[in-house]
Amino acid sequence: MGSVAEISSAPITPRPASVAPAPPISAPPSQFHSPSLSRSPLLSTTPHTETGTKTPKTSRTPRFITPLGSPIRKAIHLTKLDPQDAWLPITESRNGNAYYAAFHTLCSGIGVQALVLPVAFTILGWTWGIISLTLAFIWQLYTLWVLVRLHESTETGMRYSRYIQLFSFTFGERLAKLLALFPIMYLSGGTCVALIIIGGSTSKLFFQIVCGATCTAKPLTSVEWYLVFTCAAVVLSQLPNLNSIAGVSLIGAITAIGYCTLIWVVSVTEGRLDGVSYNPVRAKTNIAEVFGVLNSLGIVAFAFRGHNLILEIQATMPSDEKHPSHVPMWRGVKFAYLLIAMCLFPLAIGGYWAYGHMIPANGGMLTALYAFHGRDTSQFVLGLTSFFVIINALSSFQIYAMPMFDDMESKYTTRMNKPCPWWLRSGFRAMFGFGVFFVAVAIPFLGSLAGLIGGLALPVTLAYPCFMWLKINKPKQYSAMWWINWGLGLLGMALSGILIAAGVYVVIDTGIEVSFFKPH
Repeated sequence: MGSVAEISSAPITPRPASVAPAPPISAPPSQFHSPSLSRSPLLSTTPHTETGTKTPKTSRTPRFITPLGSPIRKAIHLTKLDPQDAWLPITESRNGNAYYAAFHTLCSGIGVQALVLPVAFTILGWTWGIISLTLAFIWQLYTLWVLVRLHESTETGMRYSRYIQLFSFTFGERLAKLLALFPIMYLSGGTCVALIIIGGSTSKLFFQIVCGATCTAKPLTSVEWYLVFTCAAVVLSQLPNLNSIAGVSLIGAITAIGYCTLIWVVSVTEGRLDGVSYNPVRAKTNIAEVFGVLNSLGIVAFAFRGHNLILEIQATMPSDEKHPSHVPMWRGVKFAYLLIAMCLFPLAIGGYWAYGHMIPANGGMLTALYAFHGRDTSQFVLGLTSFFVIINALSSFQIYAMPMFDDMESKYTTRMNKPCPWWLRSGFRAMFGFGVFFVAVAIPFLGSLAGLIGGLALPVTLAYPCFMWLKINKPKQYSAMWWINWGLGLLGMALSGILIAAGVYVVIDTGIEVSFFKPH
């Protein structure tokens, strides 16, 4: 959704309208551009000046006299209304590196959803639980590699800095709105709603631990704790762009690793509970048993998130033909997912060993820690774990909200043809923060529908990247890459459909407690 921009660490100053445009020429082959074509000065040899900040209103479809014109012309209808990249928070700064990529990927790729992995093992058992977790990890790591490689095209010289942008280029704008827009928006906005619920609830628990049993202070209500967390998130969200929150993502990654490690180490150290059983839980009917297995597979699949942010993270890096961005990006992703594996597998295996079928379905390992070891574990450890969860939720909120900030600002910059003023940018971010706070308070039972909605979002992680690889790179028919991508793509879509059916069945069978404006 960005415009043609030279990839550099600083935004390029647009040419004032008074300068006569030079005949457009092709960009050097060493430069990668974003697919928007609205900023024609970047296709010109005329030097830029700083006499104005407003981009002149030039033709949206400039004439190209190079071989690159044909493939670029095909993408014009996808990006002709896109604002300038140098004005948007995702692509405003292009000085990222492999370390920043690792920080962002870690912060967005690991979270409290990993704490319920032992719940899936209660249905799948030891063997199938470990096999499912391993295969899901390899599968999503492969689709990550696909997205990283598809970010930039050496043939067209373009960079696709947003997931929806790459999907639109591949399958068209109509299919993008139909199949990809809602899942991507849910993965950003819905995750922020969940983070407010988690952060607010854990803040309440942290206060109780710090205050102690003899505390006489009047505790805040759940809604008030949600509001405290939201205010902190809104203040932190004033950092301007994705690169500027690299330090925040580092803190979020450290705290995520910290609480995951603390929880499984304490659980394993305290030993197995009395009466623990590892026999898979069987349902009363065959249909219920099948849907229970499917729900467990969904828990495993949903433990891996963040694919909707990978292209955005890579967009913060400089790139040219000699030093393409996919090299440092993949280096950062590999390091991040090594640490993620070191958290997820001990959590799932150690948690199931310690609690077996007694693991709480709601909250997983975090609830089990307080329920079974709240009295015999140091209050410092319990408080530190809660504090880490809060800080990680605050940090994750920033990176998951950034695509929403980017989308809101893009509408302004496209219409007004100038950057967002600081006061309006702050207003957009505050409006989004308190908007998701309202949803968290108004619909606290949204988590009960997570399995159903998550089934709709699953293709973003496991299926769409494979189909995009087939459409863009066109591997030889019946080759290994052709079979792998067709197989994983179709399997991902089938799994998504099955999980949606399972989610509907669970809602109908168990029901949901509808309680508007009554968060627990």
